[in-house]
Amino acid sequence: MTSICVVGLGYIGLPTAAVLARAGAEVIGVDVSERHVDAVNRGELPFAETGLDKVVADVVARGRLRAQTHTPPAEVYIVAVPTPFKRGTTGAHEADLSYIEAAARGIAPQLVGDELVVLESTSPPGTTELLAEMILGERPDLSLDGTCGRPVVHFAHCPERVLPGRIMAEIVGNSRIIGGLTSRAAELVRDLYATFCEGELRLTDARTAEMVKLTENAFRDVNIAFANELSIVAEKLGIDVWELIELANLHPRVSILRPGPGVGGHCIAVDPWFIVSAAPDETRVIRAARGVNDSKPLHVIECVREAVAGLESPTIAALGLTFKADVDDLRESPALSITRDLGSQLPDAEVLVAEPNIAEPPAALSGLPHVAFVDYREAIARADVVVLLVDHKEFKDLDRTLLAGKRIVDTRGAWR
Repeated sequence: MTSICVVGLGYIGLPTAAVLARAGAEVIGVDVSERHVDAVNRGELPFAETGLDKVVADVVARGRLRAQTHTPPAEVYIVAVPTPFKRGTTGAHEADLSYIEAAARGIAPQLVGDELVVLESTSPPGTTELLAEMILGERPDLSLDGTCGRPVVHFAHCPERVLPGRIMAEIVGNSRIIGGLTSRAAELVRDLYATFCEGELRLTDARTAEMVKLTENAFRDVNIAFANELSIVAEKLGIDVWELIELANLHPRVSILRPGPGVGGHCIAVDPWFIVSAAPDETRVIRAARGVNDSKPLHVIECVREAVAGLESPTIAALGLTFKADVDDLRESPALSITRDLGSQLPDAEVLVAEPNIAEPPAALSGLPHVAFVDYREAIARADVVVLLVDHKEFKDLDRTLLAGKRIVDTRGAWR
């Protein structure tokens, strides 16, 4: 299969399209954003990701990758669209599958039979089946298994397992879980991904593959929640949580993660909710962990309130907006939500925002009169209180003498 359409040219879709094109396939990327499409067709990136720029520029120049806004005929369709969450009737956050539904509507008219449709988007159990139902509902002349002589379309799920900032290394090196609605579909995906993936390719059914990705991120979320809760307990008891964790981790069977201002990104902050919404009565630990991590930004804001107490018209430097260090990704970022709330909840304070990985302030901060987007050196120099929200390399390598006389709220333990 050499004609491939990748639907969604975001943080997962574009790297996937690029490595498939590098492996020799003809790839057409589809995205609703004309900005993304135009950038790719120029051989440029619509977002930052280490090492991706050179690959995209090369495969576009060689005619292996191009982008457009409408879905074309292809032998393979890889769906890598967003799956954000929305508030559900159970009180948990449920998956918003509207982007997958839109992808299905675009793919269905193009099918003639024997195509492979791969869902890469992180999804609740049963979503691959739903994708197949949506497409075959629009195309009753096709089937999953050749019933009544109708041509077959193959459906499978292959969730991504990459870390922003390391996507180009991990998309090749990490193992992949492939779940097919049929064994033949799983085998076809294995053969396709083997053209670029050096990791182990394990086959299973679609629901298990969907659940594997959610389980991985829920496991991490629970462990982060333990560290975040521990940091609040240690603060109350007058204990340095960073030293506490360092000493506890000397035990050969203990590996506590580092606390922070919350949990962000499109995976860990989102995926556990899909398990909760699927089994709300059986997920007490997962739901509690989400509660701990979602409430940590409120604790950080209280720490800042204490730090500015007694200061008239204080100036606060908020360092970092992205969800993790050294990337430009703002999705579900606790640092961004903390900064926004500081700007709206402390009307007597000036909040100077510094984020070296983005060029312009995000829309979430617009309309806040006491919030300014400045260089981090200026923010620190003018600040009474410095709040470290993201441990970017610029902040970790900072000359500590610049912090002299400042009140510090270090959520990352970078300035111990």
